[in-house]
Amino acid sequence: MIKKQHMYRGLVGLVTLSLLAQACGLRSPGQNQSGTATSPAYQVVAPAEGKPEALPAVAPAQAAKDDAPAQAASARPAMTGQAQPARAPLPPPPAASPLRRERADEQEMDFDVGAKEAKKSGGGAAAPLVMSSRALVAPAPAGVLQGPVAQAQPEFNTESYDATQETPFVAAKDTPLSTFSIDVDTASYSNVRRFLTGGQLPPSGAVRVEELVNYFSYAYPEPTGDVPFSITTEISQAPWNPKHRLLLVGLQGKHLAPAQLPPRNLVFLLDVSGSMNEPNKLPLLKRSLSTLVSTLNERDQVALVVYAGASGVVLPPTAGNHQSLIRDALDRLEAGGSTNGGEGIELAYSLAQSMARPGSMTRVVLATDGDFNVGVTNQSELFKLIEQKRKSGVFLSVLGFGMGNYKDSTLELLADKGNGNYAYIDTLAEARKVLVAQAGATLSTLAKDVKLQLEFNPAKVGAYRLIGYENRRLAARDFNDDAKDAGELGAGHSVTALYEIVPPGVPVDSGKLDALRYQAPSQALPGHGSELCSLELRYKEPTSERSKLVEQLVQDAKDGEGQLAATTPSFRFAAAVAVFGMTLRDSPARGSSSFALARQLAEGALGSDAEGYRREFLSLLDTARGLQR
Repeated sequence: MIKKQHMYRGLVGLVTLSLLAQACGLRSPGQNQSGTATSPAYQVVAPAEGKPEALPAVAPAQAAKDDAPAQAASARPAMTGQAQPARAPLPPPPAASPLRRERADEQEMDFDVGAKEAKKSGGGAAAPLVMSSRALVAPAPAGVLQGPVAQAQPEFNTESYDATQETPFVAAKDTPLSTFSIDVDTASYSNVRRFLTGGQLPPSGAVRVEELVNYFSYAYPEPTGDVPFSITTEISQAPWNPKHRLLLVGLQGKHLAPAQLPPRNLVFLLDVSGSMNEPNKLPLLKRSLSTLVSTLNERDQVALVVYAGASGVVLPPTAGNHQSLIRDALDRLEAGGSTNGGEGIELAYSLAQSMARPGSMTRVVLATDGDFNVGVTNQSELFKLIEQKRKSGVFLSVLGFGMGNYKDSTLELLADKGNGNYAYIDTLAEARKVLVAQAGATLSTLAKDVKLQLEFNPAKVGAYRLIGYENRRLAARDFNDDAKDAGELGAGHSVTALYEIVPPGVPVDSGKLDALRYQAPSQALPGHGSELCSLELRYKEPTSERSKLVEQLVQDAKDGEGQLAATTPSFRFAAAVAVFGMTLRDSPARGSSSFALARQLAEGALGSDAEGYRREFLSLLDTARGLQR
């Protein structure tokens, strides 16, 4: 009797739960509102013999075009039972951002879309189960900036960042040559912003000073003549150490109007694995790419490749003016499964090569959190694969998304090996900056394998150090080696490098060498007293494998010149961002650097700041200062 009562109560409980679920409009995955099975959200179209088949008829999109499913609560990394390496601290979930208040509605991302989905589905085709992300909002600490998108937090933080050894001071008489590749990546800045708006100071490995500086554009002159970029230099006191000097080297790529840009062949390689099942990952990715789609025209071609446990083509090459078809393919994407990035890379590059046309620019755009866990997962094998593929003339752009399992170190190197650039997308506003406002710089290449080499005059320079660019340094012999890979410069890109210089006679720890037995120490040659250094730059045109050389002399400031107050706003703002980065990293060479000094320098060098990025920087400085206390 007791057993029957238990069975009866169990059946009543199941029926009650079923009725509650129906009342709330919930249903099992793969069922429509009548309980019958539905078709997959999208179909993978495998290309035959390297060529994509025709796309099947597109069913009505099951996800609304402007709405993003927020399935974050179910995305939890599994416990492995193994000891985990030390990882970066995980920021708490950010809430609504006060930054750029005029665009707050756009950055909110409409994650609360349950009513819209029900309205659009009209009771017919199944609309995906949607959770309101506003229920996930937690209050941020007082005085701390709040981010635009709330997200469920993984239980474990497995983010990874490479430790970098800062470049030390080098004696000019012992090592007069400084050689490095340019870096136009900006991922570090937006990732640092994500940490700060989330209420935490970033780990030092996440802070790459050159990427912080190069996040901003500067008022460098537009190039003239055949060389596709201009070179600017400026010298003054180092704000954090008045006994030292600061040399700015700036490059400005030629701006191209949209009509001047070459036709683009773009293959979006999209991670739809289970790790992307969070609001700030796949939903934000889809909305981000949708902003880019609006800038395409009939001269452009777009294809979509997805990868999870397997990979496939969900949209074969399609003319850019068929924007509704492209958006429909994006809308149907859903996250699930493991991550086989290597297989997707192979397929994307194969498809991109088939799309290449004379006079056009071909690029793979990889969008992922970098958490590759099946297939080719070894970093060295992934990098080797990318290095092989770049020989085909296809460039690579990398867009990073998400938090908790973000693999910054992997994505930065993938872009480096793929002759491309790397950005981190933390908000829809950042997506617009990278993919719309700076589309020429992100997706069109003016020059590749751009290297700089400076020779310092020991009569003027006792010691020097390059600030940042730790993973872009090259051996002196690499400068003339055209087989040596370096960074690319996009249309409209600006690149800034800063050198801290110690005048002769000012003590500095630059390392000492024992006296040489068989030769005398190098001596400065006479006749170059006013020259601080010589600057040489090598670059290749996008379709060439032979470099061109550009040379320029840098004259020292005359007596009475070179005071910090007399420098350009570009110089002072770049110095402010460098102070910010050195303070975040707790750099041993930071001198008197502080967030207060960075603010003092920046607030007097805002310039026109039409987009508000420099004013946002002031807010980040205040947030960082509050978190430091």
